[in-house]
Amino acid sequence: MSDWRARAARARAGKWPLRPAAVGGAGTGNGSGPAPEHSMDPRADQEPPPSPLARSVVDAAIYRHGRRIETPSTLAEIYERLPGEPGTMAWIGLYRPSAAQLWEAAEQFGLHELAVEDAIVAHQRPKLERYGDTLFVVLRGARYIDETEEVDFGELHVFVGPGFVLTVRHSQAPDLAVVRKRLEDDPELLALGPEAVLYAILDAVVDGYAPVVAGLQHDIDEIETEVFGGDPKVSRRIYELSREVVEFQRATRPLLTIMNGLEAGFEKYGTDEELQRYLRDVADHDTTVVERVNGFRQMLTDILTVNATLVNQAQNEEMKMLAEAGHAQNDEIKKVSSWAAILFAPTLIGTVYGMNFNHMPELNWILGYPFSLALMVLVCVTLYIVFKRRDWL
Repeated sequence: MSDWRARAARARAGKWPLRPAAVGGAGTGNGSGPAPEHSMDPRADQEPPPSPLARSVVDAAIYRHGRRIETPSTLAEIYERLPGEPGTMAWIGLYRPSAAQLWEAAEQFGLHELAVEDAIVAHQRPKLERYGDTLFVVLRGARYIDETEEVDFGELHVFVGPGFVLTVRHSQAPDLAVVRKRLEDDPELLALGPEAVLYAILDAVVDGYAPVVAGLQHDIDEIETEVFGGDPKVSRRIYELSREVVEFQRATRPLLTIMNGLEAGFEKYGTDEELQRYLRDVADHDTTVVERVNGFRQMLTDILTVNATLVNQAQNEEMKMLAEAGHAQNDEIKKVSSWAAILFAPTLIGTVYGMNFNHMPELNWILGYPFSLALMVLVCVTLYIVFKRRDWL
């Protein structure tokens, strides 16, 4: 009996029982509830519990020496028909399965309960974990949506064991149907076993990053133009794009750790030499992506700094213009005030001498009229000189 069959037998014998809460899902109370993070099937409350894989299976096949020999419809059929001989493996693809379906798969293939819980809950960071001779890999695919300038991320869980591969998708991306077709068209590569499937999945995820990198680069080029064009809305766009870049960075950077972990086990687990080259090639491509994303983050930081500088310069120019306008207005007010004061002096003198009183000093003085005129001129000239010296005129 093969190792994974022995583990499955121990699981069914009760070595690690299925958890009722996990099987029932989050708040469903039955065996067909959805995973806790969101409703994986809106019909869960309307239909009777389905048989395993009835609604979530995308494709399931048994391969021998790289060629499909059977297409079972349930995990039980795969388990029964899969011989434990070399060169034979099963590949089951699930899309948004219920908790009960995942626990059924865990029972059939002897998967570790911690890995199964991660696959149920989802929203995991990219990582690689090894449970005995079974690998558990979490990947985050990405696709760029040009209309909204957003990056849509998908989550993929891959169980790789001796003689089987189980993939669990919680989103549309990546499209594993394309990966399966590519491998089925290349029987020599598929004949290398479950690790070849893992390589093809990793390669598809990393290749899917290329359009995202191109889309982000295009947006950054547009932002640079808008910054120097003085677009007032560009700051918000820089901030939103920075968030997308940071999220993309969280999806791509951990993949390097995954690739390093796989490379560390090449000799210990006897990975085929040709497959080692393929996996190293994927690691090189992801390194390029990570470097580009790191560059995007630095570029956006620099652009944000430049934009803040330009905004400050524009504000300073506006303040300078306002100050100059205020200064000019003050000059005009000074001139008006100066002339008003100059004209007020003769008006005051004329008003005093124009008062109709019989007994006023110097009222009948012969020199009173020329004296009053001289006094008016003297006061006006004196005020003019004073204001002129103070640059009010």
